[in-house]
Amino acid sequence: MAAMLRDTMLLHPQRVPVTPLDASTLLLLRDRADGQLEVLMTRRSDRASFAPGMYVFPGGGIEAQDAEAADDVLQARPDLRGQGHGGHAPAVAALRETFEEMGLLLALHADGRPATQTDVDAMDRHAPLWPQLRARGLKLDVAATWQIGHFTADRNLPKRFAVPFFVARMPQGQEPVPDNREQFEPVWVQPAEALARSKAGEMPMIFPTIRTLKRLAQLGNTQAVLQAVAQGPLWQHSPRTGLRAGKEARFTEDEAPYGELAMVCPDGQCLHTIDWQHENAVPLRKNLLRLTAPNANVMTGPGTNSYLVGDAATGFIAIDPGPHDSEHVQRLLDAADGAIRTIVCTHSHADHSPGAFLLQQLCEQQGLPRPLIYGLASAPTASPSAQFTPDRTLQDGEQLTLSHSTSEGETTHTLRVIHTPGHAANHLCLLLEEDALLFSGDHILNGSTPIVNPPDGNMDAYLRSLDKLDAVCAERGVEFILPAHGYVLGAARSVIARLKAHRLAREAKVRAAMQALPQGSMQDWVQHAYADTPSALWPLAERSLLAHVERLRLLQGEP
Repeated sequence: MAAMLRDTMLLHPQRVPVTPLDASTLLLLRDRADGQLEVLMTRRSDRASFAPGMYVFPGGGIEAQDAEAADDVLQARPDLRGQGHGGHAPAVAALRETFEEMGLLLALHADGRPATQTDVDAMDRHAPLWPQLRARGLKLDVAATWQIGHFTADRNLPKRFAVPFFVARMPQGQEPVPDNREQFEPVWVQPAEALARSKAGEMPMIFPTIRTLKRLAQLGNTQAVLQAVAQGPLWQHSPRTGLRAGKEARFTEDEAPYGELAMVCPDGQCLHTIDWQHENAVPLRKNLLRLTAPNANVMTGPGTNSYLVGDAATGFIAIDPGPHDSEHVQRLLDAADGAIRTIVCTHSHADHSPGAFLLQQLCEQQGLPRPLIYGLASAPTASPSAQFTPDRTLQDGEQLTLSHSTSEGETTHTLRVIHTPGHAANHLCLLLEEDALLFSGDHILNGSTPIVNPPDGNMDAYLRSLDKLDAVCAERGVEFILPAHGYVLGAARSVIARLKAHRLAREAKVRAAMQALPQGSMQDWVQHAYADTPSALWPLAERSLLAHVERLRLLQGEP
């Protein structure tokens, strides 16, 4: 079923971003005498219409001639011909532009010899390339290029490009000579050095260049780069921009704020502030506010997110009023202008449910209607700090509805209850049906994986609940997950798939530790299974390890 997102609930007017233009770029690599990687960069003309004065890699627009280049002038690979954007055209464009801008030619003679500086000197960089290649018996060596990544520029830019980034070894015996029209001052530089000089203001760069250099800096040398890209590109990004400390900041899909920016500003409007603050509620939709409690720590991240679903006419459902914090609860009531109709707790942990009773009492003290507290009672396995008895027990699949009718029609906000034990026995999630938004409580978080702490936590139940949420997302077209800690998550089903894969991968490490140390203690096993986790977190990790051990024994039929 397709998502039922109501455009009327978007905070900002919709718009159509500028269509990106196709371009291509080439990273030429070589190793220094000490084995360290260097990449060729140049400075763009100060008069350029795009990124003037910036340091970039050679490249430019993909032209019709790049797709039309015949086999007699190309030494290509079969896999390139199967790619989009004209098959081999992006790689061809990157090589052609590098020749025109920098006088560097990646080409082969019929006997396999690479083109030399003599070949380059005999050619006119400003004349059509294909006839010159034919005349000298050369083929452009597209087979020597490998795509390392792809950037499609942010939707908020007035001029956008969709750019595959290719890598290749620098042709031996040739020297870069800039055309001094589009490109100037070629420089061989280590990625880390280029980043340092960019930060110091000595080499100004645009966002995709900086991100590419950061990736290169992690790979070490040319051979490591080519090995890394042999199985395909390492990234594909279309950044989004938000406001941090009052300034524009861009983020890619693998960074925490990305999903929230996609939800709040889907067309690329640069209007959403991502700084965590606790004094005011943050609008995410016209019918959705988030207020984060000031209880930040290693377990809660920036704090517990309390959500208000509804509007002034319908009143609000408060989700997870948070810890026992009277100031936070007062701010929550103020954000709803006193119109709290219902309170729902996703589970009974101390950073989620105590605020529900404070909020209820506060409503009564201020002469407001007393909202009922909904949820699931804590199980006998819950810790003393997580004891919870709601006014009304919710059933799996039950709907909670706010509505208001006018002469223009009816506005409705419906939360559907989804029982998801695992993190806690009484954990539930909520689906805002009209907008296909999933409130995940602690079952799915942004920036970390939830701890599953037996006996109230159960790893087998946790994984089955993930499958249940995935089915709901598939059925209802859910794209965004709103967790109790951290920013909104986009690409909901991918998030769930990665989380499940992570848990199963960790379980495999637990199994291996148990097999290697059959008489070992939990402390012994955690050192092996969580060797990639800081040792300071091992006491916390030990709880999830125990949950995995219980699940493994369950799967093996042990009591």
